[in-house]
Amino acid sequence: MIKKISTLILLLTLSVTLLLAGCSKSDDNSTNTPATEETGSNSPSNSNSTNSGSTTTPSSSPDGETSSQQPGNTDNAGGGNSSNPTPVSTNEQEAQISNVTALRLADAKSGWVAGNGQIARTDDGGAHWKVQYSSDKPVNQIFALSSSKVWATVGDENAKSLTLIQSTNGGKTWTNAGTVPNRGYLHFTSDKTAFSGNAMTKDGGKTWTELQTPGKEIDEVYFHDVNNGWAVQMVNGSMLFMHSANGGKTWDTVMSRKTEVAPGKVIIRSTADKDAWIELIGDAGMTQISYSLFHTTDGGKTWTPVIVKNGAGSGPAPGFTMDDANIPNGMKSTSPGTLYVVNPQTAVMGGQCQACDTPNTIMQTTDGGKHWSIGKSEFAGFGTQYMAAADASHIWFIATDGTNPAVLYTSTDGGKSWHKTFTFKKPQA
Repeated sequence: MIKKISTLILLLTLSVTLLLAGCSKSDDNSTNTPATEETGSNSPSNSNSTNSGSTTTPSSSPDGETSSQQPGNTDNAGGGNSSNPTPVSTNEQEAQISNVTALRLADAKSGWVAGNGQIARTDDGGAHWKVQYSSDKPVNQIFALSSSKVWATVGDENAKSLTLIQSTNGGKTWTNAGTVPNRGYLHFTSDKTAFSGNAMTKDGGKTWTELQTPGKEIDEVYFHDVNNGWAVQMVNGSMLFMHSANGGKTWDTVMSRKTEVAPGKVIIRSTADKDAWIELIGDAGMTQISYSLFHTTDGGKTWTPVIVKNGAGSGPAPGFTMDDANIPNGMKSTSPGTLYVVNPQTAVMGGQCQACDTPNTIMQTTDGGKHWSIGKSEFAGFGTQYMAAADASHIWFIATDGTNPAVLYTSTDGGKSWHKTFTFKKPQA
């Protein structure tokens, strides 16, 4: 009897052992795929080029929505593109931008920055950035009509024309839009109409027409719209401000002013059909650069010199003599920085002092240049300034440097106070 019980226990033990072994084998052969987690990459992807026929991985938008993309063929021969352009987006990742090349705002919280061939977007006031586009070519300019409609130019220094890319969903996906034939200031006035120097497109960048200029103009002309254009000439010791009201067909001299120094560079901006800001860059010497800024709000009938900066080393500002006082008083800068015009009444002007430990300063006007508020803050960085403003209160400023990281500063009170918002990566050689 005991022998039978022992045998039964042995058989039962053996059965349980075999059963457990089979379960263990089944578990080992199963496949458990972990959930995908987007962590961001330290090495930005350059696989999404603007070459015709390239394909890209669908990019995940910040809200988790995945956008699908279909490749298309681009006709590069004529500078245009087909109705189904090539996608050029990249998976969003944490920005690793070091060499900043462009800055643009859509509103007080959202905007784009470019550098290292990348375009990154922020929606929290610049505290965090996500890469939306990546290329092996530099990004030169960014322009936005809204938070969703944005364009950028891509191309190296030797390129005769630049590739134009666009996004209609805030940068989640980008497509080739055509080319830009020059390196002028690019600005769109509608979804299809844009200007760059004396070139205009009415089909979103597929084709461009050359607008007539007065000839012998200094630097580039500026067209605010299809009718109103502005230019500067130098004739017999006088600066001539020129205006066209018919798309360049005819030009009128709206101001003539004697000058000891001919401007070497001209920067023109306009925010209305009768509004124009003309900055004139003079001579340089002893780390100083002379410059002047004129403003009109009546189509050029009257002009106000809103900034005059003479220098002991650089000489008089264009249109002035060394006997003329600097305007406004109390400028700490000895050279011009970036000019950003918000509207006919509001403009922000950067200044630089290359002999100073903290060379960058900012001042602002809200009455068309009659008075300027000179900021007390000073910023480090001996490189190019990048500036953007959503309105008179919300201003963003990036100070760059050849060896130290670029820094984004933001102001919500028109430049009275500044917040150090984001530090980019150390510049790459």
